[in-house]
Amino acid sequence: MIISIIAAVSDNNVIGKNNKLPWHLPEDLKRFKEVTSGHTVIMGRKTYESIGRPLPNRVNIVITRNKDFKPKGVKVVHSIEEALSLASEAGETETFIIGGAKIYKQALPLANKIYLTRINKNYKGDAYFPELGKEWKETECVKKEGYEFCTYEKE
Repeated sequence: MIISIIAAVSDNNVIGKNNKLPWHLPEDLKRFKEVTSGHTVIMGRKTYESIGRPLPNRVNIVITRNKDFKPKGVKVVHSIEEALSLASEAGETETFIIGGAKIYKQALPLANKIYLTRINKNYKGDAYFPELGKEWKETECVKKEGYEFCTYEKE
C-alpha cells in the first residue's frame, strides 16, 4: 500500500491557523477531492473537527487519544500505526494522510509520496508542515498563478 501525504503549505510552512486554512484556494480543494476520492483518508481529531463531517466517497479514519470520541461515519483509532493497519487490511492501494501537523510529523517517516500545494506567500499560523529531508525528491511540479502543485517521492 502506498502511504501518501497531501497538504497545502505556505512559503513559511504554515498549514493552519485556529484550526482553519488561512487561505481560500478553490483549485487546491478541487485537487484534494480528485486525488483522495475513492481512497482512505487518515486525519487527526482536530482536522476532523475543522471539516465537521466525514468526507464523502472516502473511508475516513480519525486518530485521537480520546477514548470517548465516536462520531458517526468515521473509524476511530488511537495511533498512526493502527490507522495504517486498518487501511491495509481493507485492501487499500493508496492511503492519504490529510493532517494536521502532529499527524503529518508522525506519518512523514512512514510515507512514500507527498502531494503538496505550495502557496507562494507567507501566512501567520499556529500549525506547521514538517521540513522535508533530503530523501524526498520532487518528481513533478505544475506552476500556477500564486501557487504550484508538486509531488515528491522518497528515493
